[in-house]
Amino acid sequence: MAIQLNKTLYRIVLITTFLAINGLIISGIGAAWAFMNTGADKTSMLHLEVPMDDVYKPSLVWSSIENPGRQMEEQALGEITNDYMNAWHVRNIAYKKNDRYGIEDFYTDSARVRLYDNIDLNLKNKNWYKRTTLNHNGSLDFYTADGTMVVFKDYNVEEYQETYEGEKLLFKEKDTTSYQVMMLLEDGFWRIRHLKEIPTPKDTTKIEPRKIQGKLKKIENIKGINYYPKDSSWDTFGKRFNDSIIKNDFKIIQRMGLNTLRIFIQYEDFGKNRVNPKKLALLKKVLDLAEETNLEVLITLFDFYGDYDVSNWTLTHRHAEQIVNAIKDHPALLAWDIKNEPDLDFESRGKERVLSWLEQMIENIKKWDKNHPVTIGWSSPEAGIELANNVDFISFHYYREPSKFTEAYNTLRSVIPTKPKLLQEYGMSSYKGLWNFYRGADEQGQLEYYNEMQNILKQEKVPYMFWTLYDFKNVPSSVAGSLPWKSKKQHFFGCLDSLGNKKPAFKALSLK
Repeated sequence: MAIQLNKTLYRIVLITTFLAINGLIISGIGAAWAFMNTGADKTSMLHLEVPMDDVYKPSLVWSSIENPGRQMEEQALGEITNDYMNAWHVRNIAYKKNDRYGIEDFYTDSARVRLYDNIDLNLKNKNWYKRTTLNHNGSLDFYTADGTMVVFKDYNVEEYQETYEGEKLLFKEKDTTSYQVMMLLEDGFWRIRHLKEIPTPKDTTKIEPRKIQGKLKKIENIKGINYYPKDSSWDTFGKRFNDSIIKNDFKIIQRMGLNTLRIFIQYEDFGKNRVNPKKLALLKKVLDLAEETNLEVLITLFDFYGDYDVSNWTLTHRHAEQIVNAIKDHPALLAWDIKNEPDLDFESRGKERVLSWLEQMIENIKKWDKNHPVTIGWSSPEAGIELANNVDFISFHYYREPSKFTEAYNTLRSVIPTKPKLLQEYGMSSYKGLWNFYRGADEQGQLEYYNEMQNILKQEKVPYMFWTLYDFKNVPSSVAGSLPWKSKKQHFFGCLDSLGNKKPAFKALSLK
C-alpha cells in the first residue's frame, strides 16, 4: 500500500514539474515575441541597459542619402543611425573604463583590434579618457542592393576629450575630424567595419552674422526683477501654474516702472534631454503675458543642474537646443543666461569641468540663436571675469553691504571695461527673528538698504534686477537647505509680503 502511494506521489510530482517547465517555456516565448513586436530599442538586447536617448545624443544630420542603386529606406536609415551612434557611445565608455565590454556588439572582428590595442596601451600608461562627440554630418556613398552594407562619410565630427592619469586631469582638447565609414549588417545589427579618418573638406558655408547690438543696448537700460509667483516659489511652470495670477503680477511690475524680468528654467522639471512640450507651451504663455505688459524677459537655463560631466554634454545640448529653437523668435525674449551661479559648483565639481561645459554651451546657443546676447549669472562681481571673452555681457550678483558695492563694481569695470555689466541679483531679507540678528534686518532695514542701493546704482548707471517681488510662504529645501538659520531669510526678500501687501521697500523700488 505504501509503495502504491509513493508511486502515485512520484507521478504527480513528475507531471506537475513537466507542466511548470512547459508553462515557463511558453511564457518565455510569448514574452520574447511581444518584445520583438513592440518596437523595443535594440540596444536593450545588447550591452546598453539605458535607452540611447537618455545617455548619449549628439546631433547627427544627413546631408544626402541619395544612392545610385537601392534606395535608402527610412527604417534602415534610422537603424544605421542608431547603431552608428551606439558604436561611438560604447567606444567612449571603453576608453573611460579601459574595458572591452560591449565593443563586440557594435564593431566587427577586424575593427575591434585597434580599439583593444588602444585600451591595452591606456592600461599600460595608466591613462583614461572622458570623450564625447557633439556633432555629426552624414553623407551616403553606397548602400548595397541586398541591404547588408552601407558606406558613408561623417564630416566635421566635433570631438571633445579630457585625458586623465589617475584622478589628475592632464589636458583637454577639442578637435574636428571627418571619417569614411563602412558598416555591415550582422545578426540584425549594423556594426562598424571601417572607421577611417579622411581630410576634412573646406567649409564653404556662409556664416550668418549675429545681430545683437540692439538687445545689448537694452541690457544697459535694464531696471528689472527676478520673478516667481508668490504661491509657486522656484516652481513657475509646475502644477499650480496660473496665467491669471502671472498676468496680474506682470501688471504690478509694469506699474512699478520696471522693464525687464528674469525667469528660471529647471533642467529636470522641463524633461532634461526630452523637453516636455507642455512645459514649452507654458513658457511661451509667460512670454506672451510679458509682451502684453511691455516687459522683456531674461531666461536663465539649467537651474538646479550641477553635473557638467563630459558624458552628459550631449543630453544638456539637446535640452538647450529644443528650448532655444522653440522661443528664439519670441518678441519678449531679451537674452539667455546659461546658468545661475555656476561658480558655487567650482569646489564640488571642479572649476575646469564647469568652465568647459559653460564654454561649449555658450558656443551652442550663439549658433542656434543669432539674435540674442548670452550671459552667465555669476554669484559675485569677482567671478564676473570668468569667460568674459565668451559672453556678450557680464552678469553678477551682490548680497553684501551697499557701502562696499562701488569698489567691487569699479574693480570689475576696470578689468572688463567694454562689455555691459548687469547687477542681475541683489536684495535684502526683512526677516528679523530668532535665526537672524543682522543689523537692520526688518522691513525698515530693508527699506534703508534699497534706498542706499538705488542711489548708488543710479549714480553709477548700473542696470539692475532685484530679488524679488513676493515674500514666499514656502521655500524648497533645495534652495537654502533645511537649517532655519539658512532658510528663514529666503522667505522675506519680497517688496510685497506673502499676502500681496506692499512693504515699505516697494516705494523705494518703484520708479513711478
